[in-house]
Amino acid sequence: MAWFKRLSAHAATLLAGGFPAVVAGDFNVAPTEIDIYPTTSWSKDALVQPAPRAAYQRLLDQDWTDSIRHLYPQERIYTFWDYKRQRWPRDAGLRLDHLLLSPDLAPRLRSAGVDRAVRGEEGASDHAPVWIELGAPRRRSGGASPVRARRRATEV
Repeated sequence: MAWFKRLSAHAATLLAGGFPAVVAGDFNVAPTEIDIYPTTSWSKDALVQPAPRAAYQRLLDQDWTDSIRHLYPQERIYTFWDYKRQRWPRDAGLRLDHLLLSPDLAPRLRSAGVDRAVRGEEGASDHAPVWIELGAPRRRSGGASPVRARRRATEV
């Protein structure tokens, strides 16, 4: 929970800077029930406890967009399959790896996914790569670019 507190503070600093940002990584939380295969075997694990899930939601509430969940709100998509109990072959996974987009980047999200096949390779990690594709920024119609307009305003 201390790590989540530091992450949230850093994420807030990124947003305050006003720059496009992606907060990415293994957050060690399956945010909702759809982010874990139907089971009770993980029920006592920190990955699915109310406190980490609430911390993840507070992070999103800062105005970050969960790229996978934004595009696939109801799909079971996993990024991690433990090596125990044949979880990979049974598709008994969890979504622990997240790519969160700042408000500037969220409208540019075109696609996102998980390269599941990599997880099945010999000697692979128990995590599969998660990716996003962003499109070009949308141009504002009429007038100068916002950067040029800001520059001119500060020169006056």
